[in-house]
Amino acid sequence: MNDFGILSILPPLLAIILALRTKQVYISLVVGIWLGWLIINDWNFLQGTIATLEGFVDVFNSPGNTRTIMFSALVGALLVFIQYSGGVKGFTVGMDRLIQRIERRGKGRSRVVVELIALATGLLLFIETSISSLTVGTLYRPVFDRLKIPREKLAYIADSSSAPSSILIPFNAWGAFIMGLLLTQGIDAPFRTMAGAMGFNFYPMITILLVFIIIVSRRDFGPMARAEKRTRETGKLLNDDARPMISDEITSYDMKEGIRPRAINMVLPLGVMILMMIVSLAYTGWSLVEDASSFMNHLGKALGRGSGSSAVLYSVTTAILVAMILYRVQGIMKVRKMVELILKGISELMPLALLMMLAFAISSVCNSLGTGIYVAGVTEEWLSPALLPAVIFVISSFIAFSTGTSWGTFAIMISIAVPMAELHGANLFLVIAATMGGGVFGDHCSPISDTTIISSMASASDHIDHVRTQLPYALFAGVLTTLFYLILGFILR
Repeated sequence: MNDFGILSILPPLLAIILALRTKQVYISLVVGIWLGWLIINDWNFLQGTIATLEGFVDVFNSPGNTRTIMFSALVGALLVFIQYSGGVKGFTVGMDRLIQRIERRGKGRSRVVVELIALATGLLLFIETSISSLTVGTLYRPVFDRLKIPREKLAYIADSSSAPSSILIPFNAWGAFIMGLLLTQGIDAPFRTMAGAMGFNFYPMITILLVFIIIVSRRDFGPMARAEKRTRETGKLLNDDARPMISDEITSYDMKEGIRPRAINMVLPLGVMILMMIVSLAYTGWSLVEDASSFMNHLGKALGRGSGSSAVLYSVTTAILVAMILYRVQGIMKVRKMVELILKGISELMPLALLMMLAFAISSVCNSLGTGIYVAGVTEEWLSPALLPAVIFVISSFIAFSTGTSWGTFAIMISIAVPMAELHGANLFLVIAATMGGGVFGDHCSPISDTTIISSMASASDHIDHVRTQLPYALFAGVLTTLFYLILGFILR
């Protein structure tokens, strides 16, 4: 490998600066990738530009990358299916009936129970953050209004149960994306590595636990406490000068007219997808195990060595096929309509697939330049391995806060953090967890984050009020997480 020295940090650095200044993550990544290939080709404009285009093509030379990108696109088809078939509507209707029963038993009890159910709903819909926050906000807003719970509290619950559950339960596009990035760093067992890091991903854990404690204890603090006092004393769900974002403006696929909404149309396909991820991991890793002492031991090792990219692709494909059969048996749609919806869903998630491609491309450029190795070498004398997880968490948080995207943060930071962890001798699980948690933390605090905006819209809350009331809770969890990484950094070095 050529030694590009300080030039090796320019591509990701430029991508970060442009993302912070322009808020355009896609363009920033493209420019960073182009600069990287320009450096590799001795600043030859023509060769660097051609190499950039070929770099995008080379992303698909990796079967793992291709499977992950295909999975991301096909998830869109599944999401459109469960909405059009009435699955999401059926789920929300069932939940609404349950809530009404609870309400009849008295408001003193129902307030806490309803908030807990809203939290549980957000956690269960871990398959996609937008669906999670959108469902929680639109489903529970009428109930929260009847119980005189401020809109800011609903937005907080919707926001704090979406991304944290998606990053902790990796059977979704988030997990596939992280595994794809780990593969680009030469990690042969990405699922096992990611699963190992989950135990140290403190920010989403603390966030979910904090929401639970706040609900049960009914002891809010900061601006949220003032919002609760306002609603309790005046009955006002919003501040006098609030400008609520209306959830009807959110783009969602309508249920087919004239059919009966059924929760099974959502629960069964999603359940099949989750089950098939586990089965596919075991299947793809089974032949790689040689030293198993028992069937369960063999199974456990197979799950750890299975192909994550293959598992997510096989699972979403199976889920779509099961959904097609289920909906055809019910007479909801014919094959022609199914194909139309699949293409519609794929087109809706093309931006996500494009971001994945760019993430893999910039990781490849950074590997070719030796960016992570250079940064690790420069910081070797002054940066202690024990401090690395906390530093990575803070940097990732800042990038995600400034850009409003955790995925863009993962794309930039994984290619730097993993080599630094390896050369510094830091705990790899801690560093990967810090990168993931930092991305979610910064995203939670950012007013330009898509999940934050959707939570405000679905809850019909003033967006700035939502950010302002949620920020103290997010900062509390973020500071606590940083302290954990500092402590464990010294213990596990």
